[in-house]
Amino acid sequence: MTFAGDENAWREWRAALASPRMHHAWILAGIAGLGKGAFARAAAAELVAEPGVRQPKPEAHPDILVLEALPASDADEARKAEGKPYQTKRNIAVDQVRRMQTRLFTRPTLGSRRAIVIDPADELEKGAVNALLKSLEEPPAGTHFILVSHRPGRLLATVRSRCRTLRFDPLAPAEVARVLDRECPATDAATRAAAVAAADGSPGAALGFVSQNLGKVHEVMLRILSHGDDTFALRGALAEEIGAKPDRERLVAVCDLARAVLAGEVAAARGAHQQRIVAAHTELVRLAGQLPTYNFDAGLAAMEIGGLLANAAMPRETAA
Repeated sequence: MTFAGDENAWREWRAALASPRMHHAWILAGIAGLGKGAFARAAAAELVAEPGVRQPKPEAHPDILVLEALPASDADEARKAEGKPYQTKRNIAVDQVRRMQTRLFTRPTLGSRRAIVIDPADELEKGAVNALLKSLEEPPAGTHFILVSHRPGRLLATVRSRCRTLRFDPLAPAEVARVLDRECPATDAATRAAAVAAADGSPGAALGFVSQNLGKVHEVMLRILSHGDDTFALRGALAEEIGAKPDRERLVAVCDLARAVLAGEVAAARGAHQQRIVAAHTELVRLAGQLPTYNFDAGLAAMEIGGLLANAAMPRETAA
């Protein structure tokens, strides 16, 4: 899915595509939920297209290789094949990169170019990154890499230095609202407003807010920030709203929501209160980076998120 705001990225990509020296590696950088993955696949299709040669869809194109996290189990593989929601492994493995590299010894099938999409490159395991570097350093003729990255600062400097960066900016609240109106027209006004406020410019995050039914979670988070949680009762309520056995996708959505809530509070805070908000936000960024790749007890993760919000709460003497 592509969103409003891609226009600048398309202009830069197409200008490079029309130039005689198209760079061989790109990083699509920006927060999650801006449509970078869809852009990467559409851009790859433009890259490999040859005049006069009929092109299959990107997902079936022999010259577009997509590396992404594989289904977590055989059962998840079956769910994927049936078009149902499924869990994925935590990382893109080194074996996936090596299998891709064996394809690079052959010529592209339908034209002179091949595109390698890695979505997201943030999930490459360490061995996979090291293997990828060899291809980035000495790319075969006609091979181009498109790396989707939600947190490009986490990529190795050696990877970043070999890539040209294409930045995707967050959308304005009105643009996020239009995406919700188009994709989730039945959403009630209160949920819609909360989703837009919590999305921090990411339409994907807003859609996740709605699909994950995070309205009650959002309400509890705001109560913790307003009143603190000396008795741990609100943290317990937050864990209850998150659920006893949330999957990784829900935990990540909750963590991203907490980050957005704190980001919305920091401008109005002052002094020590502002410093606590910044510190809590920093820890949530760290936690958000770990949730997709580490084993976490869901209850403990929920309590940690609640604890960070409580630490950032408005001082009781000035709370309304």
